[in-house]
Amino acid sequence: MALEQAAILVGAGNIATCGSPNDVATAQLIDQLPPDATVFTLGDNAFPNGTLDDYTNCYGPSWGRFLSRTHATLGNHEYQTGTAKGSFDYFGDHVGPRDKGYYSYDLDGGAWHVIVLNDRGGNAIDANQMSWLAADLQANAAPCTIAMWHVPLFLSSNTPGWTVNPDHKPIWDLLYAAGAEIVLNGQQHDYERFAPMRPDGSVDSTRGIREFSVGTGGESVENFTTMHPNSQTHAAVFGVLKLTLRHNSFDWQFIPVAGSTYSDAGTGTCH
Repeated sequence: MALEQAAILVGAGNIATCGSPNDVATAQLIDQLPPDATVFTLGDNAFPNGTLDDYTNCYGPSWGRFLSRTHATLGNHEYQTGTAKGSFDYFGDHVGPRDKGYYSYDLDGGAWHVIVLNDRGGNAIDANQMSWLAADLQANAAPCTIAMWHVPLFLSSNTPGWTVNPDHKPIWDLLYAAGAEIVLNGQQHDYERFAPMRPDGSVDSTRGIREFSVGTGGESVENFTTMHPNSQTHAAVFGVLKLTLRHNSFDWQFIPVAGSTYSDAGTGTCH
């Protein structure tokens, strides 16, 4: 009996700062995975300003070696200069159409559909992008769906009472109605996994979307004091999230940098 094939999707956000060894350490984790693994970023890829120089000098020596197999997401630091020109110049079509930064692609022979959105570092998604998302989901025939963008709808933080970004709920409304499985975000400088939820934040173990916050690519990490009630695990540890995508299921594994004892792993099924 032939073994079921699987695709590997691996990455993080908040990645590279010149002079820091941490993005080098997380890149070495990706080196240990199969060379056909697809790499994602979750925004704030090259500090401080996401310029072409920041990418060339800071991101390039570490995560830059995965460029040909990377699908990038934009964050607020990409827009520090007013536009994300440096990102579009560096990634080309690996960050979607120029000046849009939203796109989709398929993995595992079409069993998984991956959607990359551009919230420009926390802004509400504009009407054109929402229309594109609705049409993309309508045309999507894959049984399993992942969406990623920079700033999460649900989060833990150091601000009392701040556990929701309501501007991002319309994205979840569309994804939940379409039966999406996973949302990946990168703004918060930690790793956090949530229980499967509805767009209103209530737990739904049958059709809920499981959110992962993976802001652990190398720039910095921090612990949070205001915890979302549906947070299941969190850690201020550098590392990457590895997703093993099968035809109707997935495994997740947070892989920490050398010297860390934290880990997280589990399995989910497609809706």
